[in-house]
Amino acid sequence: MNSTLNRVLVAEDHQVSRHLLERNLQNWGFEVVSAADGKAAVEILEGPNAPAIAILDWMMPQMDGVEVCQAVRGKVGQPYIYLLLLTAKSQKDEIAAGLDAGADDYVIKPFDPDELRARLKVGQRVVELERTLEKQVHDLQAALNDVKKLKSLLPICMYCKSVRDDGDYWREIDEYIYKETGTDFSHGICPACMAKLTKSGVLAPET
Repeated sequence: MNSTLNRVLVAEDHQVSRHLLERNLQNWGFEVVSAADGKAAVEILEGPNAPAIAILDWMMPQMDGVEVCQAVRGKVGQPYIYLLLLTAKSQKDEIAAGLDAGADDYVIKPFDPDELRARLKVGQRVVELERTLEKQVHDLQAALNDVKKLKSLLPICMYCKSVRDDGDYWREIDEYIYKETGTDFSHGICPACMAKLTKSGVLAPET
């Protein structure tokens, strides 16, 4: 699995609880980044090289876990982050409010280590799928842009068939297409040209 998916943010204001989470995560092979309040958590998650997964305590100073979820989901254009709420709340309407705010999952305090580890593995799989899909969409858009460029009206010399590119340079058509799309060419002679060239003596007749 991609090593970047092993970075986890732990946002917990209670020092003992935060230390317990950090120790468990490190024992499971995760790289841990910590925050003691919600505002610090948002700064980390919106910064460069943000962790792929965040464990957010529901009750924190500055911003609570639900507000952190809302802030992260309101940020457009950043890689997907899996948000896991850690909460003592067990009422269905409260849990629903957390999920509506953008949390992907939740764990009830006091947490069971095996359950938390299993949910983190689910988070890794979700993030990996999200980022794979994002890359495929990006590659598809790039391919469509190449197709649109080729489908546009191209200036072609009526004598040598060279193509004029956007920089006003004339290029052989196979060179132009290779530059724009990476497509390479093999060369041959079509039957009509073969007959014409053979008849004119440019090519020897096939035996």
